[in-house]
Amino acid sequence: MAKSDAVKDPATKGKLKMILLLVLALLLAVGLSVGATWFIMHKSEPAPAADPAVASVKQAAIYEPLAPAFVVNFNQNGRQRYMQVSITLQGRNQADLDALKVHMPVIRNNLVMMFSGQGFDSLASSAVGQEMLRQKATAVVQEVAQKEVGKPVIDQLLFTNFVLQ
Repeated sequence: MAKSDAVKDPATKGKLKMILLLVLALLLAVGLSVGATWFIMHKSEPAPAADPAVASVKQAAIYEPLAPAFVVNFNQNGRQRYMQVSITLQGRNQADLDALKVHMPVIRNNLVMMFSGQGFDSLASSAVGQEMLRQKATAVVQEVAQKEVGKPVIDQLLFTNFVLQ
């Protein structure tokens, strides 16, 4: 009888180990699933704003037209070509726009120099060329504003009239 008890004992120990390993693996899988779900659910939530009242209020846009319109001439294959552009600046703070008006001669000079350096064909052939020009002009004005006022001041520069001849 001693032999039969010794034979049964290792078999039950092996089964017991197998059951414990399966339960442990199942608990680990459930834990990983819960952890991953929690991580994904909390990751997609937006970060809380410091002050909800301030974060939801966006200042209204203020538009400042630059008059007179810019007129630039091009010499293309011995033929005179012209570009006329009316520009409006979009900002959010009237005091900043007023501070920028003091530097309007520098802004106009930089814009004229930038406009005259463009190729007529690239502007006449596609709207992409005109949009690139608008973005370059925005960067020119923001650069002057950053240098003179200490911040970009304008959100964007808009072409309110664009004529190529």
